Amino acid sequence: MSVLFSELQVPGWAETGEKIGLNDVTFTYDNAKAFTLPCHQADPELFYSETDQGIAEAKALCGTCPVRNKCLDGALSRQEPCGVWGGQLIEDGVIIERKRRAGRPPRQVIAAARIVQNEQALA
Repeated sequence: MSVLFSELQVPGWAETGEKIGLNDVTFTYDNAKAFTLPCHQADPELFYSETDQGIAEAKALCGTCPVRNKCLDGALSRQEPCGVWGGQLIEDGVIIERKRRAGRPPRQVIAAARIVQNEQALA
């Protein structure tokens, strides 16, 4: 999933208090506290890795973070489209166990397609 930068610039999205902005959790780069956080010292691409190893490394960095829970709460409130946030892998705004790899579709989709084919063959 990709997000256009223009989609991120919705005026006032955080003013209602429903969503937790990044500044409330990880600070900004002009704040010295920001550089004490593991995510500000590591390669940002690591938190959006496509490999199991990269995801595990990002989660490990989050394990020592003092704002881990606030980070996860913020990511869920903003419905982050992807990445490791607060030590959890997020996709489409929800926590997932692991990334789905390219290739065959899920078994449920294959089974549903076979049922439809069987019904069409009987009709």
